[in-house]
Amino acid sequence: MGLSAGLSPGPLLALVLAASLRSGFRGGLMVALAPLLTDAPIIVLSVLLVSRLSPAILSWVGVAGAVVVLWLGVGTLRAARTATLPGKETGIARTRNELWRGVVVNALNPHPYLFWAAVGGPALVNAWRRSPGFALAFLVPFYLLLVGSKVLVAWLASRQVGRFTLVWYRRALAASGLLLLLMGGWLIWQTYAQG
Repeated sequence: MGLSAGLSPGPLLALVLAASLRSGFRGGLMVALAPLLTDAPIIVLSVLLVSRLSPAILSWVGVAGAVVVLWLGVGTLRAARTATLPGKETGIARTRNELWRGVVVNALNPHPYLFWAAVGGPALVNAWRRSPGFALAFLVPFYLLLVGSKVLVAWLASRQVGRFTLVWYRRALAASGLLLLLMGGWLIWQTYAQG
């Protein structure tokens, strides 16, 4: 499940690609690590609340997440027009911004809530009832694969940047911006299709 969640197309994976192109491996790595900061509260909220929330509230979370992803896509497209090839070292402030972008996108993405409410939460609760060790045996491999697959994507994408000319770098950055716009549109469609 962790590998599937890590590699399935979605807003966070699109942001990992954009950050890797924009800020190098460290930027992509920061976005890939975002679930480690956001998922603990998401798990608690999902297990305790999501099953009790109205579909309208979940729809608003989906719309808010979609707006953030669309905003990031527009920003990436704008940056692509004047982007310069990243240097070998990327500043700490720039990678910190990538981390917070990842945190916001993951916190407002309805998919982690739905996963933990429908699949992950019940599995975790059942495992915990047997033994806290079983719960850890579920969580640790899940996050190793979820985050590890996104780190691998960040590394692969960042390795390609050095091979780009400025024109192709801008095109790749623009393509990642378009991917973010598509993911934002997909979130809106999915929110209304399920609502």
